[in-house]
Amino acid sequence: MSVTLAENATTTTTSHLRDIRTTTLPNGLLVLTERMSHLRSVSMGVWINSGSRDEAPEVNGISHFIEHMVFKGTTTRSAQQFAREVDAIGGNLDAFTGKETICFNIKVLDENVPAALELLTDLVLHPTFAPDDIAKEQGVILEEIKMDEDNPDYLVHELFTQNFWPNDALGRPILGTAKTVSSFNQAIVLEEYARRFTPANMVFSAAGNLDHDAFVEQVAAAFTSLSATSANKLERSAAPTAQPHLTLKNKKSLEQVQFCLAVPALPVADSDRYTAYLLNSILGGGMSSRLFQAIREERGLAYSIYSELNPFRDTGTLAVYAGCSAENTKQVLALTLAEFARMKQEPVSTEELDRARNQIKGNMVLGLESSSSRMSSLARQQMYWGKFFSLDEITAEIDRVTVEDLQRLANDLLKADQLTLTLLGNLGPLKLTRDDLTC
Repeated sequence: MSVTLAENATTTTTSHLRDIRTTTLPNGLLVLTERMSHLRSVSMGVWINSGSRDEAPEVNGISHFIEHMVFKGTTTRSAQQFAREVDAIGGNLDAFTGKETICFNIKVLDENVPAALELLTDLVLHPTFAPDDIAKEQGVILEEIKMDEDNPDYLVHELFTQNFWPNDALGRPILGTAKTVSSFNQAIVLEEYARRFTPANMVFSAAGNLDHDAFVEQVAAAFTSLSATSANKLERSAAPTAQPHLTLKNKKSLEQVQFCLAVPALPVADSDRYTAYLLNSILGGGMSSRLFQAIREERGLAYSIYSELNPFRDTGTLAVYAGCSAENTKQVLALTLAEFARMKQEPVSTEELDRARNQIKGNMVLGLESSSSRMSSLARQQMYWGKFFSLDEITAEIDRVTVEDLQRLANDLLKADQLTLTLLGNLGPLKLTRDDLTC
């Protein structure tokens, strides 16, 4: 099938030493590519700019459920046929659901792009959502929920999140609950699929050894059935207000106490984001970080301890996670809070800042060496910024961060009245109050 795009499509070339090009199809679908001619692979993904935080309470988990259901068969292929055809071209087909996105992606050799594109688009555009398959998948996901509830690391994350953003979709689990998943039927699935899978709510990204114009022609042919009349962007809810809390949940079957200490943090596109990355790296982002050295290496109080940033489009968190014995929990908490206080009161050394800079730059460059990571980077930058950043631009922003910037942001974020603590495990006689949370 031949499709002519000249009349209604718009194409842009982005330089920055990266061969990035974008085309908006007549139906509104945005296609992004980055040519990496030194590779033999191509990764492509259909990204839905919607996730679990765009769900109503009664259908919590529907995004993840749809992600599973599209693999159960289309109008032309069964699930078994999909598996055979993907294996026949040596492809890796995958999908995931997050709080703000759903992604379906495939990676293949460059010679197999047409076949892979046809498989991916059939999967996304022509699922049948058969009632029998819905019933079977409900059983699968109910087991997945039980499995995660048996995982203490997952459970402490969920306890923290649900209490941090109560009564908001951002605080609800991506998988949903046994009650909501059990209520799904074909009508609900079809309605939510139609609401989200629209051209205005999609981005098609690809990276690797491919030609933009030829690829766009193929995508246009595959997506010709997706009408522009359905192209309505989802309405977004206001940013939720964080509720600092102290949650102690006793679970006697656990050997360790799972520990989560967190504060509200920056949205993904905040101008201070690179300062936040460096702050997180110095605090608990690696083996040389302050928390790892003070708590694991110097005192042997925990095997695993780290901090992480979780940024979203309008809010975020900075959290410290650890696993330790109940008798060591108060000491781990005190040491963590002492590091928070030190970040606020004392400027970090130039050596420490340089080490964090080099760690982030190295991770960033290594993380962009595959076609899969470039494909993901293209889509995320488009959805959150509407533009693309070169490595040189990002490293320049990292280098601009000063010791004073770090101390200022530490004082902005690490406030005692914003601290949230969640503990899960065999707590025994352990007692804590908010008076224990000072920094």
